[in-house]
Amino acid sequence: MSYKVNDHFAKKAKKEQYVARSVYKLQEIDNKFRILRKGDMVLDLGASPGSWSQYASKVVGDQGRVLGVDLKKVFLSIPNAVFVKADMLSADLSETILSHGFDKPFDVVISDMAPDTTTNRFTDQMRSLELCEMALATAQKFLRAGGHFACKIFDSGDAMGFRDELRKNFKSVKLLRPKSVQQSSKEFFMIGMGFLRKPETSELVAPSD
Repeated sequence: MSYKVNDHFAKKAKKEQYVARSVYKLQEIDNKFRILRKGDMVLDLGASPGSWSQYASKVVGDQGRVLGVDLKKVFLSIPNAVFVKADMLSADLSETILSHGFDKPFDVVISDMAPDTTTNRFTDQMRSLELCEMALATAQKFLRAGGHFACKIFDSGDAMGFRDELRKNFKSVKLLRPKSVQQSSKEFFMIGMGFLRKPETSELVAPSD
């Protein structure tokens, strides 16, 4: 379990059987922008410890599926979710996706990835931006046209540059700092809705029958 702070959201997560209080960040994003629907296929980047996948799996229901990818192992068993321990920089994600039965572009790509923080704020901001760029690159490969995207980013001047990059890829881009984000945190979320897929960018091809 990842209850690091004995606050309202940590207590609520424990009561509602979520593995981390971070679930309420995705819940607020989804309540506000409706990025998840029943039957969706969802790619959860930086999935550990699994609270975002828990929430997504409930929303998409039995007809939907969730693939969680993280450097750390996720110790959860969810009927409509699969968790893979992998490094997105080196792993063949296309092979991983297909080998677990995900043979269509994803409807939603979500990322709660964050760097291990240091005492250098600038370094943390740059590492956060790099993770967001990685998440966007993944979405560009595996997200369907019209699909949605959400990622965590640390506040900085360069973050607005990333927002501008999202605007080139999505019909609408929104910013949100969920209520469950701790006051001391510099994180907020960028949400891209209506992916403007270029047909030649997809790398997810199902095996032929």
